[in-house]
Amino acid sequence: MGDKIKKLKTIRIHREGTDELLYSAIVIGAIAFGLWYAFSSPVPLILFLVVFVTAWLLMLNFYRCPIRYFNGDSERTVVAPADGKIVVIEETTEDEYFHDERLMISIFMSPLNVHANWFPVDGRVKFVHHQNGNYHKAWLPKASEENEHADIMITTPEGEDILVRQVAGAMARRIVTYAKPDEECYIDQHLGFIKLGSRVDVYLPLKSKVCVTMGQPTTGDQTVLAKLK
Repeated sequence: MGDKIKKLKTIRIHREGTDELLYSAIVIGAIAFGLWYAFSSPVPLILFLVVFVTAWLLMLNFYRCPIRYFNGDSERTVVAPADGKIVVIEETTEDEYFHDERLMISIFMSPLNVHANWFPVDGRVKFVHHQNGNYHKAWLPKASEENEHADIMITTPEGEDILVRQVAGAMARRIVTYAKPDEECYIDQHLGFIKLGSRVDVYLPLKSKVCVTMGQPTTGDQTVLAKLK
């Protein structure tokens, strides 16, 4: 029981959802009061509460934001920037920035996952670029290039450039990026937030040692994706 209470204390609500949760709770409460006052039978009120309180609890679950700290050695370490599942591990040609072959590791985030994003490496933000686009299903290969996305280039202390791409999906229509150009960044810090189902890609040097497998679940700021050579 003590471990369960300790775990609950490390979970908070993400700032992206506080207003929505508060206002929706007020609206639900107001309508519930109106139904209670307007009908002598409790059935309309009960039906309303079952549907909308369930929806509100799902939204509460979506906006949860665990407090996490990476306990390993962060030097030359690439950690998962998001909760989800590994859907891509492949060598690909990145023509927009690197113009060469890169190792791409992609994490798909379902609506049930935590949707906060973390910096995958220590370093300095080189630039941040937002690109409008389509809203294909996030797990499709073409989503990485054709969907709306935000690119964050990070230069590690060893001089390696790492690209992180926040990708919108068929349901995700809002990408929030906290990273700012020329700012230092560290593992354990939030990079941004993506609403509803989405995906995060990480582009690494080809010689990086991959530490995950296809289909493996990831925990943001905890799972080690790769080791840089």
